[in-house]
Amino acid sequence: MKAIQTELPGVLIIEPDVFGDERGFFLETYQQSRYQDIGIEFDFVQDNHSRSQRGVLRGLHAQKNNPQGKLVRVSQGAVFDVAADINPASDTFGKWVGVELNDNNMRQLWIPPGYAHGFQVLSETADFEYKCTAYYDPQDEIGVRWDDPTLNVQWPLKQPTVSAKDKQLPTLEMLRQ
Repeated sequence: MKAIQTELPGVLIIEPDVFGDERGFFLETYQQSRYQDIGIEFDFVQDNHSRSQRGVLRGLHAQKNNPQGKLVRVSQGAVFDVAADINPASDTFGKWVGVELNDNNMRQLWIPPGYAHGFQVLSETADFEYKCTAYYDPQDEIGVRWDDPTLNVQWPLKQPTVSAKDKQLPTLEMLRQ
C-alpha cells in the first residue's frame, strides 16, 4: 500500500496493493494496523454506500461539532473526489484537493475530521463507499457551496445535478464570519 500526502495536511491518496490475474482481483480495502501505520489512527463507526448517476454532485459536506473523518473509495464507476479546508482558522483555509477515484485505479482518499468533502460522478453510474469516524448528525451538518467562487473547485463536468439542500449551502465568506 502506498500513501501519497496532498497539499492539505493529513489528506492522503491511498493506492492499495491489488493482486490480479485471469480470474479477477483481490485487494484489502481496510486493515486497522496498516492504516494506523500511515497515520490513520481513528476508529470507524459507520460505513455508507451511495449510488449516483453521471453528473451528480454531492457536497461539499462536513460536521461542525462532531466532525467526521472519511475513508472513501469507488467500487464501481468513477468520480472526481474533493476535500476542502473550510476552517477559517486554518493556514490552508479555502484550499482544496481533487482526485479521480475509480474501479480501475482502486485508489482511496482519506479526509481527516474537519475538512469538507464532495464528489462528482464521471461514469454512467458510480457506487461510492466510505467509512466514517463519527456518526452522521443532520443537526450538526455544515458545508460550503459546490460552486463557491472563492474555493473555485475545478469540477470536470459542467452543469451538475445538485440537490436543493446542497444548493443552499453557505459560501466560504459566510463561514469566515
